[in-house]
Amino acid sequence: MKIALPTILLIAQVIIASCLAANPEPYSATHKPVLHGRHWVAITGKPLGATAGAKIFERGGNAVDAACAMLAVVCTMYDDVSWGGETQALIYNPNTKKVVGINALGAAPTGATPEFFKERKLKYPPSEGPLAAVTPGNPGGLMVMLAEFGKLSLREVLEPAMQMADGYPIEAELVRKIELGKEKLKNWPYSKKVFLTHLGEEHEAPRPGEVWQQPDLLRTLQKLVETEAQALKAGQDRKQAIYAAYNRFYKGDIAEEYCRGSREQEGLHTTADLANWRVKLEEPVSTSYKGIEVYKLTHWTQGPAMLQALNLVESLDLQSMGYNSARYIHTIYQAMNLAFADRDFYYGDPDSPPAEPIRGLLSKDYAKERLKLIDWKSNNPDMRPGDPYPFEGRENPFSVLLKDWSNVKTNRAEPRNEKAQAQLDADFLAGTTSIQAADESGWAISVTPSGGWLPACIAGNTGIGMSQRMQSFVLNASENPFNVVAPGKRPRVTLTPSLALKNGRPLLCFSVQGGDTQDQNLLQFFLNIVEFGMTVQEACEAANITSYQMRSSFGDHSAQPGRVTLNEEVPSWVRRELTRMGYKLDFAKKTSGPITAIYFDQEHRTLWGGASNHGEDYGIAW
Repeated sequence: MKIALPTILLIAQVIIASCLAANPEPYSATHKPVLHGRHWVAITGKPLGATAGAKIFERGGNAVDAACAMLAVVCTMYDDVSWGGETQALIYNPNTKKVVGINALGAAPTGATPEFFKERKLKYPPSEGPLAAVTPGNPGGLMVMLAEFGKLSLREVLEPAMQMADGYPIEAELVRKIELGKEKLKNWPYSKKVFLTHLGEEHEAPRPGEVWQQPDLLRTLQKLVETEAQALKAGQDRKQAIYAAYNRFYKGDIAEEYCRGSREQEGLHTTADLANWRVKLEEPVSTSYKGIEVYKLTHWTQGPAMLQALNLVESLDLQSMGYNSARYIHTIYQAMNLAFADRDFYYGDPDSPPAEPIRGLLSKDYAKERLKLIDWKSNNPDMRPGDPYPFEGRENPFSVLLKDWSNVKTNRAEPRNEKAQAQLDADFLAGTTSIQAADESGWAISVTPSGGWLPACIAGNTGIGMSQRMQSFVLNASENPFNVVAPGKRPRVTLTPSLALKNGRPLLCFSVQGGDTQDQNLLQFFLNIVEFGMTVQEACEAANITSYQMRSSFGDHSAQPGRVTLNEEVPSWVRRELTRMGYKLDFAKKTSGPITAIYFDQEHRTLWGGASNHGEDYGIAW
């Protein structure tokens, strides 16, 4: 039987179409779907956190209201962050068409000096316990963002978190963290009371699905809401009432109990430390990359390192190298080496002298000079900080320190054993959470809160887990003259929310969990979209590389020059070429980093949400 030609062509078309459906184009298949929204998007590190954001949107809140509710919930859930940690945020205000920075990073308490820690035979401030804690920043950051940029009351925004503090079915991941850290938690009486609900049994943490209650934290949050209600009753407006609650936290009975609990457990905090601390509204820094304005918080975070890296690679033809080819990986690795070496020496608290040369560091001309240092055939394990001062018309006051600064020649030995290596990796990758929210009115907010992760020391009867951020300071100016610990000073942190604008309007709102990996992941995420045309979800899941050539911001601040983690699917020929270039390779199944992001479809005026498949990140859109 003969088959007519049109019929043959039709059959062929069906076969081709079915093959294409079964074998989608590269980057088109993702583990999670893109979130499409016309009105709003809420994304964070936990499903219940995203639900809280959705609740607030449905009640008429804007993106800042929703972000504040998500922050409150993830702090209550100890999603590698608690109420005593710190908030870093960027907010796009559609009314002013400006990006505003939120600096709610705590400061070192009274008595926190290099001499204090050196007398205790420490190389750096400790990584756990009351001596590791800066002043709490999350409550203040939340209340200032809400008062200045939100619409709803503190009661409305805290309601989901208060319900959860009253009891919620605890998830397996948090149970695992509690059980893993239970021996340390037993050292702190208030932590033991909160976390070890089955003390004395073989499994002392709550069971997955068990209703876990935090009555002390609930009372603290109730005090804030009661203070707001009293202020409103007395005739104060919405903003004044929220600041009344702020003052009770930092200058009233909550502050007194926090400091008492800290000092009972050998911490240093005084009521003056909390009363004198302030949330800062500040201007972020930015750079342009092929017509896109990329914004970061300034050099009290590591955020400008991503901007420096973008300046370095902007003139290169990245597309022709190919996504995650050996040449592309080498290029990104070397750009990060240069940027992070500068981070490790020049970044610190801008409110404490000396003044950091940030204008020079972000100069395009400085980037051109630094780019000349890249060896395109092999890795340079001894990449050092540059000298940005001439690009500001100044002379470097620390040129003597730079002569001996090296990750190779200083005493930074390789880990002694597998246990030491595992601890170094855990420190380097130290988790946090991330929050993204946007709405149809044009508000967009990116938040990277952290601190108070488990095992957390709880301060007295406040229910508030204390920060561990002191460890990011150094004790010797030879390492970083801008980041030496001092009372009232903020440490340089890894936390780095991000916003990108095109044509004066939001294009991307993105951040990621992690430690020193954050701006590594975000650099690659940004390039995945801008250079390689990935969707926001594809870019959230895409395979990244991780460098360890920079100094860790945690623990012993170790560096491992030449080490790189690749996705296990990287082909053999790429592996061989990188090995030939001097890299020490290891592999992981997931290397995207837990990225959360929103893409603003400027053509259709819709919102695209992405949440990595790396952890429990979750989003809801409408």
